[in-house]
Amino acid sequence: MTAGERVVVVGAGVAGLTTAVVLAETGASVHVIAEQVPGVTSLAAGAMWGPYLVEPKDKVDQWGQRSLEVFRGLAEDPATGVRLTSGIEASRTAEAAPDWATTLPGFRPCEPKELPAGFTAGYRFTVPLIDVPVYLDYLLRRLRAAGGTVEQQRLATLADAGPASVIVNCTGLGSHDLVPDPDLRPIRGQHVVVTNPGLTEFFSEDTGSSPDLLCFYPHGDAVVLGGTAIDGEGDLAPDDKAAVGILARCAEIEPRLAQARVLEQRIGARPTRSAVRVEAEYREDGIVVVHNYGHGGAGVTLSWGCADEVRTLAMEP
Repeated sequence: MTAGERVVVVGAGVAGLTTAVVLAETGASVHVIAEQVPGVTSLAAGAMWGPYLVEPKDKVDQWGQRSLEVFRGLAEDPATGVRLTSGIEASRTAEAAPDWATTLPGFRPCEPKELPAGFTAGYRFTVPLIDVPVYLDYLLRRLRAAGGTVEQQRLATLADAGPASVIVNCTGLGSHDLVPDPDLRPIRGQHVVVTNPGLTEFFSEDTGSSPDLLCFYPHGDAVVLGGTAIDGEGDLAPDDKAAVGILARCAEIEPRLAQARVLEQRIGARPTRSAVRVEAEYREDGIVVVHNYGHGGAGVTLSWGCADEVRTLAMEP
């Protein structure tokens, strides 16, 4: 890839838009093609920076740290939807803090009096929270300012994205059929958005591999409550029973949420595989396809690091 070279990015979730921004700002002529702009799975994200059940660990650490660096800079501009927010991650079993949390500003173990009933350990730290609808709009504006273009279209194959010297595949679950990649599977996630009764800090429970998550992330006048992680389920229809459960779990920790008015439900299917795939494929027709998908629930967390690696792969001779 050289300056001015045509590059097509397929997919307009957080992975696709971030990658498109990085490539366009490098000087490539970037065209984004996606069935949904922005992608619905990314729109449903919470989103708090933090690696979430995703491999390979060495790469994830590298990608995540790069993204953290970028998000800290973006948090200086309220228009990005990124804010540095303090809060608590807690556990009902006495477990050590995750490695990624220990290096965050303000990290310290919680005093017992800071923890909700039933919790045995917890950690306080400051981390980027991303108001995803606002943030994706920011990425679209930044892409267009760099000369990038966007087309809403469903592709039957990646080859249909041409002509281009480089095609970047950021289609998430769409890669199951487009690549094809049988290792890819959905994990359904659901959040409930409610009016903010005055919360300024986040709360997240380390629930491990449970399908029932517990977290709340304040974003100004609204709070995003989570959540679910149902492995193998890709249906995006609202589940009122699950929403009631989410509200109940969150209100048990923060009683003020019990009276909050529900604004909407956000449902997405996390594109999950045994390991995130960021690699180049050199096809017989001379086109380079760079894959960037399979981020599971860590798409936002890894977005800038993965985009930088895509840029490196795309520029290799």
